[in-house]
Amino acid sequence: MGLNEQIYVFNWRMKLYKLNRIVAVFLVTATVFSCKQNTTPEKVSALPYYQESSFTPQWLAANSKEVKNLHTIPDFSLQNQEGKTITEKEFDNKIYVADFFFTTCSGICPKMTSNMAVIQDAFKDDDNVLLLSHSVTPETDSVSVLKEYANFKGVITNKWHLATGKRSEIYSLGRDSYFIEEDLGELKTDDDFLHTENFVLIDKDKHIRGIYNGLNKTAVQQLIKDIKTLEEES
Repeated sequence: MGLNEQIYVFNWRMKLYKLNRIVAVFLVTATVFSCKQNTTPEKVSALPYYQESSFTPQWLAANSKEVKNLHTIPDFSLQNQEGKTITEKEFDNKIYVADFFFTTCSGICPKMTSNMAVIQDAFKDDDNVLLLSHSVTPETDSVSVLKEYANFKGVITNKWHLATGKRSEIYSLGRDSYFIEEDLGELKTDDDFLHTENFVLIDKDKHIRGIYNGLNKTAVQQLIKDIKTLEEES
């Protein structure tokens, strides 16, 4: 092979090498972008209803006859961090997010509380949206303990209620009303500790409209978008 041919082959290989690098960079960039797109929460036009602990979605028209007969959160009476008695009427015609925690928890609860604070911040000027955190250790989480915790965590009074009360009522609400635990079919009593990272979305008619991992940032962002969907539905 002559010198000119060698130079030509060398130049051609360099161009091919550069082209392959460009293609490789493009593929990596496209893959990363695709992954980001797939993990970005999307706003949906409607949310399903949930009737029982399996959380099987039911897609129904908001004003249909079927919806009127669906499961709703029952009456309750608890005390919040201000010592105020709060009942289901506090949440009449309100969208709210419910979870279950305890103030001395050093595991999942701090992260859950931080993510509830993100939701609080997103709707701090929106009177249609409330938050309700139930203590699963009401025997130690008194009103004064909850008040101190609320001050430390930046809880806004009348926006985010930290609730205490009878253990039996709180546990019944968690398991039988919000279906907050994932142990399907396993019979539990008040002696079995209630501990879960789930957030539950409740609409203005007290129907369950979503369940979310309260430790996951993407899930929390999806919850925020779903709240906005419910507001449009209302």
